[in-house]
Amino acid sequence: MERPAPRPSDAQTLAPALAPALAPAAAPPGDFSLMGLVFAQNPVVFAAAAATSLASGATAVALVVLINLALMSDGENLLRLGLAFALVAAVTVALQTASGILFGRLGQEVLARLRARIAATVEAAPLRAVEQVGPARIQALLTDDVFTIATLVVRLPVLLTNAVAISGCLGYLAWLSPALFLGAVGLMAVGVGGYMLASGRARHHLEHAGGRQDALFSHLSALVSGTKELKLNRDKAQDFRTHHLGATIESVRRARTRGITLLALGSAWGSLIIFGFIGLVLFVFTGGGAVATGYAVVLLYLVGPLAAVLEDLPRLALARVAGRRLQETEAALAAHEAAPAPPVPFTGLALEAVTHAYWDDRTSEMFRLGPVDLAFRPGEIVFLVGGNGSGKTTLAKLVTGLYAPESGQVLLNGVPVDGAIRSAQRGLFSAVFGDFHLFESLVGLSGAPDLDARANRLIARLALTHKVSVEDGRFSTRDLSTGQRKRLALVAAVLEDRPFLVFDEWAADQDPAFKTVFYRELLPELKALGKTVLVISHDDRYFDCGDRIVHMESGRITADLPAGTGRRGVA
Repeated sequence: MERPAPRPSDAQTLAPALAPALAPAAAPPGDFSLMGLVFAQNPVVFAAAAATSLASGATAVALVVLINLALMSDGENLLRLGLAFALVAAVTVALQTASGILFGRLGQEVLARLRARIAATVEAAPLRAVEQVGPARIQALLTDDVFTIATLVVRLPVLLTNAVAISGCLGYLAWLSPALFLGAVGLMAVGVGGYMLASGRARHHLEHAGGRQDALFSHLSALVSGTKELKLNRDKAQDFRTHHLGATIESVRRARTRGITLLALGSAWGSLIIFGFIGLVLFVFTGGGAVATGYAVVLLYLVGPLAAVLEDLPRLALARVAGRRLQETEAALAAHEAAPAPPVPFTGLALEAVTHAYWDDRTSEMFRLGPVDLAFRPGEIVFLVGGNGSGKTTLAKLVTGLYAPESGQVLLNGVPVDGAIRSAQRGLFSAVFGDFHLFESLVGLSGAPDLDARANRLIARLALTHKVSVEDGRFSTRDLSTGQRKRLALVAAVLEDRPFLVFDEWAADQDPAFKTVFYRELLPELKALGKTVLVISHDDRYFDCGDRIVHMESGRITADLPAGTGRRGVA
């Protein structure tokens, strides 16, 4: 391992480096506008696409008028009407094609930008907020919900075109016969009222289905990650497939089916009203004639746009549910942290009367950590030991700045950590936690000098050369055992060259030979480089490799002793 370049050590340089003010907290969700959400992704393309869709709707109305005029013509104007019809038809097709292309492009932009926006929100949010929202909901947003919104965007040209066509045709009906127009509007109101009644109940079922999507994605994740356990126990597999995954799939299916069925019934009611009115106009009220013919032509044309609009309303309802879920999740993940701060030197970190509490699912009660008083200095190795559930990992998250204390304070280089300084606190650390994630490449290190060579030297030290290598900053494979992947995670952490490293039960999945390499070789080398290392461990036979041993029990520090003195066992 190579020595890092010298760092400034003057603690007084810390405060000026952290001058940026805190970012304001996100506002709570208010009235939700799906079109506003879509418009915000690319206003120029949205405006152009909407304009061509509206224009194509107007030209479609012109086609209906020309057809009606041709039916009522005595034959003298047919050629002129035919030429006009051909011209308007060509313009209509061109406008519909342009709007389809523009909205198709916009749909893909919405899909990409919303996914990037969600990813940025998750990355900027406090860790505790991300943990509370949960991976299942975030995955559902990134896949199902944003795709639902993008699908609606692709359908928007049809929706807008038909909306304009319906409005224009109603205006033409009013010009043909005001009395019949009032009757048509009245019956349409009855049809729309019935549809709205049905759609209100449908929206309730669709929102319920959206909520169950989170549970569905959680079960699907469990299906993959728990495959070994399910294959070993057929009763467990049957129970999971039937009463957990299967029940959730059925719940989503049932809720969506009910919602879509209600919307279809509402659509059928509207169509029935339209056909009924056509029959009344043709066979009862007018007894035929030019006006009746014109009404029949326009109303028959309206059946298509009305059916298309009613068909798209379920998509609109689903997209609104997805958009509201997106807005609510973004509010739940609202970052209360400042923008990332520049790197700072490290001369010391101290926790003073720090406390933190969270709900413990194992005991079904609040677990309280602290008050904790603990200090770290450059170039020391500290072992953190204690029984399972004693709060070691939670304390490590407070030390690294992933959690903010509920009371007490953290001092970095003698300066209280708050706001932007917490970002600087996190910037001092590299960590391998028990639930670590191994990226497919050395993310954040691209362009570092001799990166591949240094990485492969470390890989050789950890006896992984026969399994994996690094080329252009990428691991050749991640299809390894848990212990082997932990070794690669250690490689990535060391290469980041941060002044403070945290290893949470790193050696728990390692063979004895690699434990010896870790404790007897790598830790002393890191200490020689001036690194501070916090090691959460149960390996008491190696505690002599550290400078201090910190014991935890039930969320409190019970001892902070020099290595080699006092208690060595683990509770």
